[in-house]
Amino acid sequence: MKLKCKIADILSPTPMGGMDPVDCAAIGIKENDRIRISGPKGDISVVLICSDQLVKKGTILLSEKVAKRIGATNGHMVEVTYSPSPESVRAIRKKMDGEKLSAEEIEAVVDDIYAGSLSNIEVSAWLTSLYINGMDIEEIANFAKAMVDTGDKVPFEKGPIFDFHSVGGVPGNKITPIVVSICAAAGLMLPKTSSRAISSACGSSDFIETFCNIEVTTDRLKEIGETVGGAFVWGGSMNLAPVDDIVIKIEHPLGINPRAQMLASILSKKLAIGANYLLVDIPTGAGTKIPTIEVAKAYARDFMDLGDKLGIHIECAITYADQPVGSAIGPNLEARECIRILEGEEHPASVIEKACECAGIILEMAGFNNGVAKAREILKSGKAHEKFIEIVVAQGGRADLKSSDLEPGKYTADVIAPKSGYINSIRNKDLVSIAKACGSPADKGAGILLFKKKGQRVEAGEVLFTLYADNEAKLARAKELAERYSPIVIEGMLIKRVTAVGRR
Repeated sequence: MKLKCKIADILSPTPMGGMDPVDCAAIGIKENDRIRISGPKGDISVVLICSDQLVKKGTILLSEKVAKRIGATNGHMVEVTYSPSPESVRAIRKKMDGEKLSAEEIEAVVDDIYAGSLSNIEVSAWLTSLYINGMDIEEIANFAKAMVDTGDKVPFEKGPIFDFHSVGGVPGNKITPIVVSICAAAGLMLPKTSSRAISSACGSSDFIETFCNIEVTTDRLKEIGETVGGAFVWGGSMNLAPVDDIVIKIEHPLGINPRAQMLASILSKKLAIGANYLLVDIPTGAGTKIPTIEVAKAYARDFMDLGDKLGIHIECAITYADQPVGSAIGPNLEARECIRILEGEEHPASVIEKACECAGIILEMAGFNNGVAKAREILKSGKAHEKFIEIVVAQGGRADLKSSDLEPGKYTADVIAPKSGYINSIRNKDLVSIAKACGSPADKGAGILLFKKKGQRVEAGEVLFTLYADNEAKLARAKELAERYSPIVIEGMLIKRVTAVGRR
């Protein structure tokens, strides 16, 4: 059937086409069926919406994105026919039944997600099937390779290429620029691509963009990596495994992050830059993605087994995550703390220790003896800071950058200890919620500065942490949340007094 195009600014993650019910009946299609629309530049399969209120008879409503893809303009006549469900839907049903998928079946699902041929409901079913039934190592390896093939690759001519990744889940994990700078100063090539926050208060890219440009092309990343040795850029600015970004937008509202999806997602990005050696940081502790050592060890085994399948030498660092890394949470606060350490500041010790331990493992993977000692030496000598500035300048930042340039929000509020005692525990998830209420990571000055950590003595009335915000309304909301959540748990040494009745 030939229909006239009506193009509208429709925001929908799934390609859709709207038709009058009379036209739908004439073709023999109904709501949520698929239709194929053929235009001058090609065709596309979209999900059907039937509405006599939105669309007149003889017309088809298309989004600007769909119209551009097929080369149609307003008033253009296009051919509309019934389109059967993609073959990949059968693979999704197969995985829902707990069966193993072939490389070809996995590739079909990934390709159809990327092409927009699967509806959000179908992609949600795919993610749910992975969450419930999982994948074996061979399937995950095929999944990662299929994801890589949907996007660009960085054709580095020099090597070997080292990489570092943290699975996340712990606030204040600001070590990436320190690790990259130490390794690059030692002569390694570590072109690090990072992500923005999805559910956390601040991703690496969210604080790195406060002092340099993080959006680069694959060609520019290649140039920076091969001339400077290190980079810390936002992976989302390049077309690396783009199907992953589509999936993340769908899985986030579901509140699930299937193990197979997470593993394939991480490794697809590493394959795209041609990594030869990879260190994976697995933060472990209460309130994180990886709550116990046993679960962390299982993830480590999976990563290393996948490395064998994909031709990447992978090692893992299971790191302490019962409380934030360092004292700062939020873009400017984390950037300031990170740069201070590169400038020579010796606190917070937790940031320095974690950064040097991770950098040390990478150095040993490259053949250095006693990598941690070498990492500390490079950091203390100032060579890491020199390399950091070199990378910042290569990414459009200032050569005279100083930690003091990063200022927190001007609106502040202190949260004080309600009683004396010792810090028994710190609830990471609650701190993340409070930092986000302050406005982090969108508001660069927003966040939290901690003054007390686990095991420390605190007196009633002492400041536990300070909230920073860029506006008063967000500060007030965050303060109310901090008082309600009480994320820092204080206990005395006496748990309970026990006496027998009648005795003194």
